[in-house]
Amino acid sequence: MQGSRIALLATAVALSGTVVLESLQRQRDVDVMAAAAANFLASLSSEQREQATFGFDSEERSRHHFIPPEVFERHGLVYHAMTSEQKVRALDLLRSGLSQQGYLTAQQIMEVEGILGVIVEGEGRQFARDQDAYWVSVFGTPTAGATWGWRWEGHHLSLHFTLVDGAMTISTPTFLGANPATVPSGPRRGLRAMKAQEDAAREFLASLDTEQREVAIFDDVAPANVVTGAELVVDPLDPIGIPGSALSLAQQGQLMAVIDSYVSIMAGDIAALRREAVSDGGLNDTYFAWAGPTERGEVAYYRVQGPYFLIEFDNTQEDPNHIHAAFRDFDGDLGRDLLREHVVRSHTPFQLADLNVD
Repeated sequence: MQGSRIALLATAVALSGTVVLESLQRQRDVDVMAAAAANFLASLSSEQREQATFGFDSEERSRHHFIPPEVFERHGLVYHAMTSEQKVRALDLLRSGLSQQGYLTAQQIMEVEGILGVIVEGEGRQFARDQDAYWVSVFGTPTAGATWGWRWEGHHLSLHFTLVDGAMTISTPTFLGANPATVPSGPRRGLRAMKAQEDAAREFLASLDTEQREVAIFDDVAPANVVTGAELVVDPLDPIGIPGSALSLAQQGQLMAVIDSYVSIMAGDIAALRREAVSDGGLNDTYFAWAGPTERGEVAYYRVQGPYFLIEFDNTQEDPNHIHAAFRDFDGDLGRDLLREHVVRSHTPFQLADLNVD
C-alpha cells in the first residue's frame, strides 16, 4: 500500500513537472514571437511601419485569401520592397510561428510561385508570378502580455497568428497551396511543396478495405475547390465519410498522420493547441471523406472534420497539378474563442463585433 502511494505521488510530481515545463516552453515561444515582431518593426522606416501596422481591432485583420494579389488586393508591407536586413527580420518572424518543417514548406510554396513564373513566361500568363510577393502585417503592439497578431500572406500562403493577453491561440485560419504541385521541369524538377499533405491521405485511403472505402468516398466527382473557400467564419459541414469509430487502431494512427501533416507545420506551442483540439473532440467523432478518383494524376479532394476543426485539400486544376488546402477552427479562427474570454474578464465596453471576431 505504501509503495502504491509513493508511486502515485511520483506520477503526480512527474505530471506536474511536465505541465510546468510545457507552460514555460509556451511562454518562451510567445516571447520569441513578440521579440521577432518588435525587431521587424524596429527595422522599418516610418513610412514602411505605417504600411505594415494596423490596430488590433482593424477590419483588415479579418481580410484573408489564398488567391493571386491581382484578384484580391493585399495590405501590409510586401517582401520585395524590404531591404536585405528587413527581409532577414521578416523571415525571423515567419520562422517564429512555424516548425522547421513548416518553415521549409512555406519557403517551398513561395519558391514554387517563382518557378511558375518561369514556366508560364511568354505563354500569355494572366497573373504575375513573384516569389517575393508576400505581405507582412502586424496588428496591435507586440509586447509581453498584450493582445496582438500578425499575418504573412500572398498567393497560396495565408498564415494568421493571434495572441490574447500574451497567450498563444490556435492561430487559424491557415491556407496552403502549390502550383505546380509537382514541378515538371528545370533544376527543381520533382519538387512537391505539399507532399506530406497529399501522401498521408493517400496512404490512409489505401489502408481501408473495400467496405470502408465505400463509406469514405462520398462522390466520384471532386468539387472544383475547397468547399469553404476563404469564408471569415466556417461552420461544421455535413459529417460525411468514414468516422474514426469505424477504424482499427492502426488506421486511426494513419488518420492522425493526415491531421498531423497540417498540425506539425506550426511552432510547438501552436501545434500542441491544435492537437488538443483534435484530442478534445476525439478521433471516434472525426470523419475522413474523399471525392474523385483515387489514382494519382487524377483530380482529388478530401476533408477531415472533427467536432472543433476542419481540414480541406483539393488538387483539381491544371490537369491536375494545383493544390489548395486549409486548416480551420470552428470557434477559434482569428482567436475568437480567447477574445470572448478576454472581453468577459476585462468587462470592457466594446462588443465582440468591434474586434471583428464573429
